[in-house]
Amino acid sequence: MNKIKVLVVDDSAFMRKILTDLLQDDRSIEVVGTARNGQDALEKIPRFNPDVITLDVEMPVMDGLETLKEIIRLHGLPVIMVSSVTQSGAKQTIEAMQQGAIDFIPKPSGSISLDIHKVQNDLIEKVKTVSGITVKDSSPSITAIEDPVTINQRERASRNEEGDGKKLIAIGTSTGGPKALVDVIANLPKGIASPVLIVQHMPVGFTRSLAERLNKLSELHVKEAEENEEIVNGTVYIAPGGYHLKVRENGDRIYVELDEHTPPTKGHRPSVDEMFMSIAKLKGYQKIAVIMTGMGADGSKGLLSLKEDGRTIAIAESEETCVVFGMPKAAIQTNQVDEIVRVDEISHRIVHHLNVGG
Repeated sequence: MNKIKVLVVDDSAFMRKILTDLLQDDRSIEVVGTARNGQDALEKIPRFNPDVITLDVEMPVMDGLETLKEIIRLHGLPVIMVSSVTQSGAKQTIEAMQQGAIDFIPKPSGSISLDIHKVQNDLIEKVKTVSGITVKDSSPSITAIEDPVTINQRERASRNEEGDGKKLIAIGTSTGGPKALVDVIANLPKGIASPVLIVQHMPVGFTRSLAERLNKLSELHVKEAEENEEIVNGTVYIAPGGYHLKVRENGDRIYVELDEHTPPTKGHRPSVDEMFMSIAKLKGYQKIAVIMTGMGADGSKGLLSLKEDGRTIAIAESEETCVVFGMPKAAIQTNQVDEIVRVDEISHRIVHHLNVGG
């Protein structure tokens, strides 16, 4: 059996050693080399020919972001960022994911993490998942869509008001999601008559930076969801790491409910299934459920709940643009997905279904 070859890049000799030991605990992985900074890594890639690179975010000489850009431009190799859970580290990690890094692993206790063994299983799983992926040097496509307020005025003229119910968009994603979310959220016009709820699999400390990054790129207001806040049209709510994102009805209004007590579902909290099953209980809403790139099957069970009332349109990202086709594939296998489209088409399909009433 051919082993997965990994190059470990970190400015700490201790972290290089412990990451090497953790990875090589799995017999299918071989650490073929280590590098102390980005420049060192770029010189060693042709010699070691790795399948996967783990890359520290904060390094001297050449930092993780600059190194990542060169790795993708020159070699197209999958990169897993290794980041400290600090405000600076989180922002750089989110930017790296949107620049083409496949995934990331948090250092539990800073740049020198004596307890890095806590993420060993996650690290090994991610290395195995991304091995063999070829990364293209590309940026998300941001194009204007006609403001749906104008379109909706035309649509209402030909529909009675009874058929024009309240609407809600819910998106679930995992590996490769931060970059895919730029493609979708940055292309939604600010006039949409719907809120957007998002579950992106991420640990505590990173979802706020994701929200801030998307907010800068979008015409919509994007924020990390907060307990008990009212969910309103034109705003995007991202589930905080460590909490299931649910909704609560009070009269004709709905509010955020953050749940840190329900155990992880399929290993995840936040969970797409938990979000979908919660919004499935809402009456009088037309729902658009979107499942994008990610490993595993999170979202497929919740999709079945959503489809029971017959007022949900389900969209899955096509294999062609997925970094990992696991979650969309599992959703498609339920036979409840209405459309399978490229990531750059998802925002257009969302706007279309908002306008025609689902």
